Amino acid sequence: MCQTGLFCSGHTIERSYNPEAKIVVFHGDITDFIKQIPDNSINLIVTSPPYNMGKEYEVRTSLEKYIDVQSEIIANLYKKLRDDGSICWQVGNFADKGEVYPLDILYYPIFKNLGMKLRNRIIWKFGHGLHASKRFSGRYEIILWFTKTDRYIFNLDSVRIPSKYPNKRHYKGPNKGKPSCNPLGKNPSDVWETIVRDWEELVWDIPNVKANHPEKTIHPCQFPIELVERCVLALTNEGDWVFDPYMGVGSSLIAAIMHNRRAMGCEKEETYVGIATQRIKDYYKGTLHYRPLGKPIYQPTGREKVRQVSDEWLTNEQKKT
Repeated sequence: MCQTGLFCSGHTIERSYNPEAKIVVFHGDITDFIKQIPDNSINLIVTSPPYNMGKEYEVRTSLEKYIDVQSEIIANLYKKLRDDGSICWQVGNFADKGEVYPLDILYYPIFKNLGMKLRNRIIWKFGHGLHASKRFSGRYEIILWFTKTDRYIFNLDSVRIPSKYPNKRHYKGPNKGKPSCNPLGKNPSDVWETIVRDWEELVWDIPNVKANHPEKTIHPCQFPIELVERCVLALTNEGDWVFDPYMGVGSSLIAAIMHNRRAMGCEKEETYVGIATQRIKDYYKGTLHYRPLGKPIYQPTGREKVRQVSDEWLTNEQKKT
């Protein structure tokens, strides 16, 4: 567990809120920690809340009670957000007795009732997960990006992608013959998919953290660092506060400090607090294993043994050929 005064390459990891801190890792309940944070002080709140799935770190409740509890927490988080700040709320689907409940739809009115405005409903697509037998296998989750006001930070130039046709020209009007593209690239879209080039598609196809992922820890629902990096780069400036109220093993905090933001997180499971602390230390020592932002997803060549059709599946005629 994090100790007061822990030193990481010039930065102390504080155990409670300190306005002068660079990194805060709080062990305890979000309702206790949020009381320490001044109103109108956080630039970005980014998190993946507990899904009420009954995992070992969750207490499963009725869906109605789950939403009520989250509504109260979100109302308190709203007060801590700066007027130019954003909330990125990443959720999937809640399944119960074979029926799927889209959590982003259930969360939307909570934020809307606070007066927040939805700027994007971002689709995070990934290639691996549980295989369903009575419905199509789920391969995406949602990031709801809300802003507190119409005056919000959005660093488009920090997240532009290469234009598909950079030499495209205006074909009429006063600019006829001149380049029509922005020299820094084009605006990315709201379905995020990283295949060959970073920020290339509307789909964010970022590998989820499974067995062979370099960031894998014991946490069963771990954020990939690069997913949060995109939010940090677009929605904050250097020196801003990034806060994850359900920190887990600290991926959001690492994404923030990678880009010279101040990072703050809360987690009630002591084991995860210890892992998060160690991962932050490893980052500053240069020994943290992580997947770089924009790294191409591995594409099988077709020659791998695992890509071959099993002999048990082949008919006699197929075996002869």
